[in-house]
Amino acid sequence: MLFRPVYLLGLFVMANSWAQPARQPSPSPVSAPKLVVGIVVDQMRADFLYRYEKKYGAGGFKRLLKGGFTCQNTQYDYALTATAAGHASIYSGSLPAIHGIVGNDWYDPSQAKGIYCVEDTSVRGVGHPNALPARFSPRNLLVTTIADQLALATNFRSKAVGIALKDRSAILSAGHSARGAYWFDSRTGTWVTSSFYQSQLPAWVEAFNARKLPAEYSQRGWKTLRPVAEYTESTPDDQPYEYKLPGKSTSSFPYEMAGPAGAVFELLTYTPWGNTLTKEMALAALKGENLGKGAATDFLAISFSTPDLVGHSFGPTSVEQEDIFLRLDAELADLLKALDSWVGPDGYTVFLTGDHGVMDVPAYWQAHHLPAGLIDPRQLSQTLNQSLLDAFGPGNYVQMGSMNDQLYLNQALLREKNLSVSAVQQALQPRLTTIPGVADLVNLRALAQANLPDEQLRLYKNSYHARRSGDLQLIYQPGWFVGLPIGTTHGSAYTYDRQVPCIFYGWGIRRGETRRPTSPSDIAPTLSALLRMLPPSGTTGQPVGEALQP
Repeated sequence: MLFRPVYLLGLFVMANSWAQPARQPSPSPVSAPKLVVGIVVDQMRADFLYRYEKKYGAGGFKRLLKGGFTCQNTQYDYALTATAAGHASIYSGSLPAIHGIVGNDWYDPSQAKGIYCVEDTSVRGVGHPNALPARFSPRNLLVTTIADQLALATNFRSKAVGIALKDRSAILSAGHSARGAYWFDSRTGTWVTSSFYQSQLPAWVEAFNARKLPAEYSQRGWKTLRPVAEYTESTPDDQPYEYKLPGKSTSSFPYEMAGPAGAVFELLTYTPWGNTLTKEMALAALKGENLGKGAATDFLAISFSTPDLVGHSFGPTSVEQEDIFLRLDAELADLLKALDSWVGPDGYTVFLTGDHGVMDVPAYWQAHHLPAGLIDPRQLSQTLNQSLLDAFGPGNYVQMGSMNDQLYLNQALLREKNLSVSAVQQALQPRLTTIPGVADLVNLRALAQANLPDEQLRLYKNSYHARRSGDLQLIYQPGWFVGLPIGTTHGSAYTYDRQVPCIFYGWGIRRGETRRPTSPSDIAPTLSALLRMLPPSGTTGQPVGEALQP
């Protein structure tokens, strides 16, 4: 990454016309769809389906809503809502406590270092001609995915491919047995993969990279789809809490993309062209791997990462975010139209969801007298260190304290001083909760004793993995998080971070909706029921049976 907006600070330190809705697929005499397509929109809160609904065209979100089955009350069943955990939970039907992807990163005390969710030093990057190879695989995912189960059910005749700008999104969607997972290397402007999947890029990927679409798109800049005055669902353009992209003195339209190639390609991912590039790569995978044309059902997993980058940088009420979703609607229309043509409108099943939601920018809430705020990381760090010094004397008590709002304690020092995790928690909790926005500090090693509401306790239990989670968990008040006054973030147990859309559409799906509680972990078992096969190995979710045709 050549640059990152400030939301990444640690804890302490469309040319196509609108497609008309295709006819609702009717019950088919065949026993399975030719293709299953998973669509995950990174940082898509549930209300985004309806906030801009009047401006959506007929062929994208509205087509799915009108022709499919919508779960109106879908919330993640765990507390620490992040991209990696979301994708792993969607595709495994499980929870971080079981699938092991507790966050985008975690700390490994045995190695005394942070672990990236898909890092794997036993493999090499493939397709990195001018950059350091990224060594990634699904090795850290401890369970199977829906695509893995499909491969098992078909004696490995089915093919699965994962596509996303983000490596973790592509890999954790595709699973262990996939034909390939591909992500965007912004340093080179090319799509790459890992030797875990294959030793060299397939010819179709090489051909797609040779089209040099990132260079072409970067010449077009970013202008709003409609006149800015029509973006009435958003705050006025250029707010003081919005991130200024490189080369810009303001956070207002239009945006030009200029500079060294790597910087421009990185910047491209913060614009609607990131979604366009993802869609085009997905369509190339569809044809390049001949998905949906064999005897067994194939799987295509697509994750649109750009809304997350834009949402973090500008906030979910920005003109930039509204424009991203209006343009994404058009990309979905193109994608569905292409699927109609490729396998027929009766030939595929689609689901659409988000990997997590997002909190509005706290300053936006404060301007309207709503309870929200920012926790100063320096004050938090100073209070923590002073509290430990006062209680136990000098010592390096915290090995890591910037991942998932957790503290990983120095177990060797605790043994030396004959201290328990509980003793440290009891010393810190009264002092830390004097900081505005800090609600509690709980002992993850003794969660059953935490003085939390039952529902909140359940969410933190579902996020806890004994080998990967920390010892103590900081909990913030609703509307609060640690950071500086630019942009926003997610990762809490509150509804704005957990509630996402969930729509099933296509072969075997009936029209309708439910308002009963559902979870993204229900998606994989629902597809398993549809395909009449076993669900993934760590499944905790339940099929949404009312979404399926008899």
